[in-house]
Amino acid sequence: MLHKFIIFLLFATSLNAQENKYSFTLQEAVDFATDNNRAIQNAERDVKIAAQTKRETTATGLPQVNANIGYNNWIEQQVSLIPAEFFGGVPGQFSEVTFGTTQTMNGSINIRQKLFDGSYLVALQAAKVYLEISKNAKEKTTNEIRKVVAYSYGNVLLAEANLEIVDSNIALLEKNVWELSKVYENGLVEEESLQQLQLTLSGLKSNQRYTKRLKNIAYQIFNNSLGLNLNSEVVLTNSLEELVLLYSLLTPSRSENEIEEVIDFKIAVNSVKSDELLLKLEKSKALPSLNAFVNGSYSGNSERFSFTENSQKWFGASLFGVTLDIPVFSSFKRSASTQRARLNLEKSKSNLEETTNKIKLEINTARSNYEFAVEDYEIKKNALDLSKNISIKNEIKFFEGLTTSFDLSQAQRQLYMAQQDHLQSMLNILLKRVELESLINTPLKN
Repeated sequence: MLHKFIIFLLFATSLNAQENKYSFTLQEAVDFATDNNRAIQNAERDVKIAAQTKRETTATGLPQVNANIGYNNWIEQQVSLIPAEFFGGVPGQFSEVTFGTTQTMNGSINIRQKLFDGSYLVALQAAKVYLEISKNAKEKTTNEIRKVVAYSYGNVLLAEANLEIVDSNIALLEKNVWELSKVYENGLVEEESLQQLQLTLSGLKSNQRYTKRLKNIAYQIFNNSLGLNLNSEVVLTNSLEELVLLYSLLTPSRSENEIEEVIDFKIAVNSVKSDELLLKLEKSKALPSLNAFVNGSYSGNSERFSFTENSQKWFGASLFGVTLDIPVFSSFKRSASTQRARLNLEKSKSNLEETTNKIKLEINTARSNYEFAVEDYEIKKNALDLSKNISIKNEIKFFEGLTTSFDLSQAQRQLYMAQQDHLQSMLNILLKRVELESLINTPLKN
């Protein structure tokens, strides 16, 4: 039995480990984050809150019904003094009298309905705009998370590729150091040449340790952007080369109305709408409001608690009424509020124009940066090929005694720099493309 239990535990542990392992393409990572990122989830809750606020605002203009039940029991009834002469007594003296019964119960119902209220009409429009603002905020949050996921995905790929290159360079240089040490033992090269390569190897190993740390941090940032546990095991199935091939071949979309899809433009438009409604609200405060109501009640009286008995007598009353509230004079408070709202509206319109021009400039800049990133990638790719050829030739020359270790180390460092520049140019294509698509609010495609 014990060995079966151990096998079961091992199986369950293995199954749990498999369940906690994730695999993502870039698009799958974006889709996963859209559903699981905490910031997006809270933005979705804000949209639902706005929808409930809209319902709440609408309900204030619909019939409002309130009911009330009250029970009173006089522990000691209040005594009133009545002139005794009313009952044939001596003038100037008073008789002590108690009115009513010791126990009373009454129930009432009140129905109120707005017939006209300018503020309510504006509030209905404002609730609708508030819902739009919440949706725009969610869209902006989603857009930002898409960009963050793409950035973090690219940084993980960069860290992986960088570590792979460093490992490859270390393996090659260790082979060179080993070969040169054998030559040095035979007295065919100076110790300085061997030390020069060892120094380069030491620098690479230090860079390797640093790159491993960066890779771990990159994975944690990626997991956090998806809403996963920081230490969750993930596998990225897209390579940096695949994404570069995809995004360097795509033509940036252009549209006459693309600025209208930019989320910051939508937010600026909603700001204008909000201030227009605030101006309407201030103006509506000068209008009268009309309300109607209906009240109905029943009351019962008794010297003991007999209100649940069929013999209890109840007295009914009902009332219908209409109230008209007319603002007359506010010592120019409403006028000042209206002027303030009008000035805020003018500011919002000015901000909309400024935002429009700013967005146009940002789109042009982002498109130019993307096109430059594609061009720069080709340049860095050619530079890498040249650096490889130079490094290989210097290595051959060095072991043939035709060049110095300093020249070989310089060629190797030049190769390492070209490798880093090439990787960064690959990442830049992804980042600049994502930045452009995020700005014009176009979802990633792959």
